[in-house]
Amino acid sequence: MEQFFTNSEHVQNIIKGFNLTKTLFVSSIIIGEANIGKKLLAQYLFPDTPIVSGSDQKAVELALKEHDELIITDFEKLSNQESLDLDNKRIIATANYVGNKQIIDSLFAFIYTLPSLRERPEDTEHIKNLFIKEAKSNLMLEDDDIPNSDIPVNLTQNSKSLKSTIYKYLMTHSMYRQDIQDAIYHYLLKELDGNNGYKEFLDLYEKPLIEAGLHKYGSQLQLSQILGINRNTLRKKIHEHGID
Repeated sequence: MEQFFTNSEHVQNIIKGFNLTKTLFVSSIIIGEANIGKKLLAQYLFPDTPIVSGSDQKAVELALKEHDELIITDFEKLSNQESLDLDNKRIIATANYVGNKQIIDSLFAFIYTLPSLRERPEDTEHIKNLFIKEAKSNLMLEDDDIPNSDIPVNLTQNSKSLKSTIYKYLMTHSMYRQDIQDAIYHYLLKELDGNNGYKEFLDLYEKPLIEAGLHKYGSQLQLSQILGINRNTLRKKIHEHGID
């Protein structure tokens, strides 16, 4: 199982709280945004504990009858929370948000709020490097092909957007000419339609060409010479493609 890592004092205090009550038959819930490691933390603290998703009410009810210790993920998805009997059980639940606060207060002795990755910069760099290592291995890239410091951090959806951005960045920055042609081919094969397809999809080539040229040379005059087109034609295309 993947290890849970944190340098966040807030998260470390949550772990201490769980460790202090680990042997007690009391129920706890970890609340926080999606994709911030709630399930991973619960499994890290209770590695041998059965796990069930709150998206299946019947499965949760059956698991509660069979086990005195249980991890329930997606607790907010349970449609009948107030009917659950958690007495004399060690339940560790995770939820993306609190639905009915009164019900949550009545069911759980301990309520922990796990900060988002945006609030845990001390953890983000470590998680980013783990994803980069995984992505470079899966994409069979040499470790020094693309510097880690060049890869952007996108935490809009926490670890989900971070991982997705890393994979997309590494893929687009390691593609060769044939790879790009293949990608455009499959896109056009799916999207090409209508009566004016040539003009409609011309921006797939022209827009990135002009944007890259402006970024690289910083001059419309120089870029027009590099591309071998009239400067007024270049200006027109810049306007047509909405390039700043």
